[in-house]
Amino acid sequence: MKMTFPDKSVREYPEGTTGMEITKSISEGLARVAIGIFVNEVPFDLSRAINNDAEIKIVTFEQEEGKQIFWHSSAHLMAEAIESLYPGTKFGIGPAIENGYYYDLDLPDGVKLANEDLPAIESKMKELAKANNPYNRIEISWQEAVDFFKEKGDQYKIELLEGFKDQEITFYQQGNFTDLCRGTHVPSTGMIKSVKLLSIAGAYWRGDSSRQMMTRIYGVTFPKQSLLDEFIKLKEEAEKRDHRKLGRELELFLITPNIGGGLPVWLPNGTIIRRKLEDFIKKELLQRGYVEVITPHIGNLNLYKTSGHYPYYSESQFAPITVEDEEYLLKPMNCPHHHQIFSSKPRSYKDLPLRLAEFGTVYRYEQSGELSGLSRVRGFTQDDAHIYCTHQQLKDELINAIELTQLVFRTFDMPVKTRLSFRDPANPEKYAGSSEVWDLAEKEIQEVADMMKLDYFIGIGEAAFYGPKFDFIVKDAIGRKWQLGTVQVDYVMPERFRFISILIEHYEGNFPFWIAPVQISILPIGEGQFEYAKTLESKFKDLGFRTNLDDRSERVNRKIAESEQKKVPFALVLGGKEAEAGTASVREHTKGDIGVKTIDELIEIFTSLNAPGKSH
Repeated sequence: MKMTFPDKSVREYPEGTTGMEITKSISEGLARVAIGIFVNEVPFDLSRAINNDAEIKIVTFEQEEGKQIFWHSSAHLMAEAIESLYPGTKFGIGPAIENGYYYDLDLPDGVKLANEDLPAIESKMKELAKANNPYNRIEISWQEAVDFFKEKGDQYKIELLEGFKDQEITFYQQGNFTDLCRGTHVPSTGMIKSVKLLSIAGAYWRGDSSRQMMTRIYGVTFPKQSLLDEFIKLKEEAEKRDHRKLGRELELFLITPNIGGGLPVWLPNGTIIRRKLEDFIKKELLQRGYVEVITPHIGNLNLYKTSGHYPYYSESQFAPITVEDEEYLLKPMNCPHHHQIFSSKPRSYKDLPLRLAEFGTVYRYEQSGELSGLSRVRGFTQDDAHIYCTHQQLKDELINAIELTQLVFRTFDMPVKTRLSFRDPANPEKYAGSSEVWDLAEKEIQEVADMMKLDYFIGIGEAAFYGPKFDFIVKDAIGRKWQLGTVQVDYVMPERFRFISILIEHYEGNFPFWIAPVQISILPIGEGQFEYAKTLESKFKDLGFRTNLDDRSERVNRKIAESEQKKVPFALVLGGKEAEAGTASVREHTKGDIGVKTIDELIEIFTSLNAPGKSH
């Protein structure tokens, strides 16, 4: 067999050579850390034989594909530990996720797990890992698989098998635990060195609120302790930056059950940030030839049926509202409304491109257990646009839209990687439109990515039902990855579902001057400086700076401390000398005292920092 490696080098091996044998032929060192092998882009266990010429890629924990294999294997190890500690537990699904894994469990009657039970499960996992048991792949018939789980009384696996009747069925077995699984897995449990179980939550079986509530345990594992130590450190940093905590402390937004879960209310400080973002984006949109529109918060259900959004996304939408024998839907997306605007009158090719933009509020049904601050909500506002253009204009419009997304992320100093999200040819029923149209759209998207020299990778199966797209994966200040923007053939402006929540955490609430809710604190030391302080407040407000005068009869050190806690970029301390000279003693947030400045000097500093993208 001829094996082609990622660097295009080719080696020959006998038919039936395993991935591990190939890995060892390269180096024993690589064999010790290799996790899996991709054969013609299909993941294989290293123990599996390869029987044909192929392009191969050996993966370790350093690569994302390796982490996913490692963490999915760890989910099986956790399930083995739980079955050992709590016999009779039934198992739902246990996937790898971005940072670790989870497994959904139906525990035996009378057993309830809490966070204090996690160390015992961790200890059992470490014990089982040390046994260094191999993960064995077992091919089995569909009926044999059903009989196996019937004997165990596990209705969850039997239900999953109902969807796999026409597919190859495989079990994976390590130690005393056997599970239904496609794979792939690490060679043995001994590769899993460091274990940390993170939390326990409730989750409905298959995401259906009418089904069984299961216990979901989240965990993470690593091949060495230093990686776990680094993860814990980053996790602590993430908790410190948690936008929900900062949102309360800085009085940015409010979520209360009195209004409804997942329905944020913007408080005055948060509204300033939101409006500044809108102004920034709006200015860029208008310069690029977009026109603004406003559409209602509800629409006729038939509109979404006609567009195709309702049948494809019905499970994530609120139930229709019946009004005078007609059904309406809380608007789940802006697309059909914009399409109605375009089709409201005859259009000539001379009218194109037509670029419609809207800060449109939409509503999605998220289960209560999935809600999380501003990251997962039921009502949110998208800076959303639709461009109607000829085929000849398509590439130029894609480039223009991508340049706008790049400008936004560059302004906030957020490194971005691009995913070209293509359809999965193995599941054509998931997508609307002909294969010919998809082939052309995917080809042109990749051509644009190459023309712009984007740092991209291709995600098979990540496309929306109506077209391939550019997805922008942003890395925040502590290395977490978020998908924050989308440019699509017919849906071409970034839709930032969670942008402000990531922005809060990215800056840890230390917003740049131009976007800070309060930019300047004026702190008179005593009553003798109140008049001077009021004069400065009026002057700065007239110049458009967001200013707060603290004229309480508090000690100035307390005023300074509170201004620092509120993360106000600049505090102006006014004593008798400053009032007499027309100056201010200036403190910059996180830097401390930066000296005495004249008012003109301050105006020059503040003006230079008040443009989008400027930092201090």
